[in-house]
Amino acid sequence: MDPRVSELFGAGSAFKAGSQGGGSGSNNGAAGALSKKAICKNAKKAKNRSGRHPKLSNNPPYLPPEIEEGNVEYKLKLVNPTQYRFEHLATQMKWRLQEGRGEAIYQIGVEDNGLLVGLSEADMRASLRTLRRMAEKVGADITVLREREVEYDSDEMRKIAEVLVRKVPDDQQFLDLRVAVLGNVDSGKSTLLGVLTQGELDNGRGRARLNLFRHLHEIQTGRTSSISFEILGFDSKGEVVNYSESRTAEEICESASKMITFIDLAGHHKYLKTTIFGLTSYCPDFAMLVVSANTGIVGTTREHLGLAMALKVPIFIVVSKVDLCTKATVERTVRQLERILKQPGCNKVPLVVSSTDDAVTAAQQFAQSPSITPIFTLSSVSGENLELLKVFFNILPPLSNSKEQEELMQQLTEFQVDEIYTVPDVGTVVGGTLYSGICREGEQLVVGPTDEGQFRELTVCSIQRNRSGCRVLRAGQAATLALGDFDRSLLRKGMVMVSPEMNPTICWMFEAEIVLLFHAKTFHKGFQVTVHVGNVRQTATVEALQGKEELRTGEKAVVRFKFIKHPEYLKVGAKLLFRHGVTKGIGQVTKLQPLSQYQHHS
Repeated sequence: MDPRVSELFGAGSAFKAGSQGGGSGSNNGAAGALSKKAICKNAKKAKNRSGRHPKLSNNPPYLPPEIEEGNVEYKLKLVNPTQYRFEHLATQMKWRLQEGRGEAIYQIGVEDNGLLVGLSEADMRASLRTLRRMAEKVGADITVLREREVEYDSDEMRKIAEVLVRKVPDDQQFLDLRVAVLGNVDSGKSTLLGVLTQGELDNGRGRARLNLFRHLHEIQTGRTSSISFEILGFDSKGEVVNYSESRTAEEICESASKMITFIDLAGHHKYLKTTIFGLTSYCPDFAMLVVSANTGIVGTTREHLGLAMALKVPIFIVVSKVDLCTKATVERTVRQLERILKQPGCNKVPLVVSSTDDAVTAAQQFAQSPSITPIFTLSSVSGENLELLKVFFNILPPLSNSKEQEELMQQLTEFQVDEIYTVPDVGTVVGGTLYSGICREGEQLVVGPTDEGQFRELTVCSIQRNRSGCRVLRAGQAATLALGDFDRSLLRKGMVMVSPEMNPTICWMFEAEIVLLFHAKTFHKGFQVTVHVGNVRQTATVEALQGKEELRTGEKAVVRFKFIKHPEYLKVGAKLLFRHGVTKGIGQVTKLQPLSQYQHHS
């Protein structure tokens, strides 16, 4: 891990916008020159890695050659194919859809080597008709994302088209992406989610966010303190499906072929442990950092950016409240963000989105290159540029392909317990994420570890995803499981439910290679910190530092931790975050010291 990421964390939240915003990039000429070199180098890298899609401007004469894997297909033209050829094309579309887990991109008018040849108007219309027939055959829909004109060895203008093909879901298997929403308190996170999911603009006084709050004190203060989930659906034609037409979550799930699940996290520093738990436990695919245009980068903004980067969650930025300030103020906030993103600790390439074309390109390049960071400027009150964000979400592809998904599903069942409820007439219900394997209704699992390091048997009575019933749960999906009359007092957050044949490693002590990002004094044996590893959150004591007496800010070491309250289930290689007051550090679990006995307890 680059120790320079520590610049993003700093001492708690005492950051001021403006003068300190430039940080390492502007203090001296040498550092400035270095960061500029790094930016240029990175921009070149990103350009080379930017995949199979055109850049924002200056249409290149060709795209990178087509590759066998992935969900992108080049087609020069599809005019009147024979029946045999049509069957072959439909089979090929099935394969591309499978690779993209229900989504594929077709570039029409492009040769396999990436040359932009283009088609005449008549040929383009005929090709799109054929593509529509192919999609109907495999049960999918097509949407033309954009068309552009190219010049190729002829006087007449020729066109290329980029088309999104999306499979109509069968048996509720919609494409599901999880987006964690980060940002400082009062930056407009909950209001933006309210506007996206309810389909109505805000009145400027927080009306849109009222449906998202879970507690009375949140409504009274207007501040989120707990983790809440909101869903935004897209149908197979790319149209938004939200609560404006559908009354319930079940209706949204039925008509959507792609679901974006927003994890609304707390912005206030007081609730930082909840925010970290949301980022580590719910395994978000992407993070959306909301920055208020009128205040800029203040409070926990840098800290949240640093957390997402430490956990390697791809991040994009939304500048909200642009209706409250002048154009110059919005530009100043965007420049401030660009400066921070280009710092050596971040090494990101900012991409300001100002048109639909930019949004399409940003979505495709963002998923391919981790260094690209799209920036949106919008208003939840006037609705300015809100459509661009919806286009971005519609096209955003999943990070893992079908092959990785299949491999996870072959493994033994492992479900992480994040929430525990008691529901009348149902009994005990647990919410969380299925990390690996497949979970079915009626399945026998074991849950633990208890305070003694034991596992207890239980039966999964029923499963719900996004508030609607579901028979089978697959790896990577979040859901709630009803456990019938299982005693709730035996459960706690941080437990796992696994297959009885798995032999889980339960430990009190473990070793981790850490980087101390910020500490006021020195970090030594006997120091107590709160450790976050996946859904595990517990206080641990530093038992030993290998080869060192103490650690200072920015230093690395292998440290042995010991949990204080009860043993936990951990895995070697898991990412670790720890904090105590202003002390912060990140690392990786390298070694476990398992309990001597492993007991089954029915």
